[in-house]
Amino acid sequence: MVISPLPSFARVEGSGGTRPTAPAQYVGLALPEGATVILTVLSGPSRGHVHKLEKPRVVIGRADADLDLNDPEVSRWHCAIEVKDRIVRLRDLDSTNGTYFEEERVRAAELLSNAEFRVGSSVVRVTVEPK
Repeated sequence: MVISPLPSFARVEGSGGTRPTAPAQYVGLALPEGATVILTVLSGPSRGHVHKLEKPRVVIGRADADLDLNDPEVSRWHCAIEVKDRIVRLRDLDSTNGTYFEEERVRAAELLSNAEFRVGSSVVRVTVEPK
């Protein structure tokens, strides 16, 4: 589901020159009990990379991110995955080339298990699996 206008969880002061941090409004984020959230890179230079979330907010980018994609079309801090129980949110971090969900450029979207999104030339699948 694409969210518009931007809800409060998707608003950011801009990525600026420093690594984005989780503002106080993200305190309620938590990984789901009894399940694991997994990001799998399906295409692009980092194809095959699998990342199991160990914290409820993960920044995806090209350098100094929680999940580094070796993709020149991905911004340094491109987007974030934010989890609150079983709700998985995708949020663009003012990236240069945008974040795409269902072939639409999005600023924020809620993802279901097995949803796929694109950053640069990389397609990433989000899976929520029972432990």
